[in-house]
Amino acid sequence: MGDFRTQMRNAGGTVKVAKNRLAKIALQGTEAEGMSDLFSGQTLIAYAEDPVTAPKVASAFAKGNDKLVVLGGSLGATVLDANGVKALAELPSLDELRAKLVGMIQTPASRIAQVTSAPAAQLARVFGAYARKDEAA
Repeated sequence: MGDFRTQMRNAGGTVKVAKNRLAKIALQGTEAEGMSDLFSGQTLIAYAEDPVTAPKVASAFAKGNDKLVVLGGSLGATVLDANGVKALAELPSLDELRAKLVGMIQTPASRIAQVTSAPAAQLARVFGAYARKDEAA
């Protein structure tokens, strides 16, 4: 349990042990009220700012630990079953998406720089070849 909390904290999430009755009362009147059926038996709540972080860490930890079973979750007003949480866990995080977006923006700029510098580099090679040819002769 301590390892799971540490992994979640390092990823930017939080893990709380929930009393089922209090959790069901807290969910009444909220958009996540549909997931109150999941609260039976020993229950743990994992959440994070990034909607992908908690499912990703929970799914990864559940693969290596048989005692942790992902029952479902909520993403806004959408109630997810175990397969929905696993699908959400496979998505890239917000930081990964931002990095991909920045990479896509930078790629055309670096290609333009390569194209504009290529003719000058070719000319320099031609001049260098002529200079070596004149020196050899």
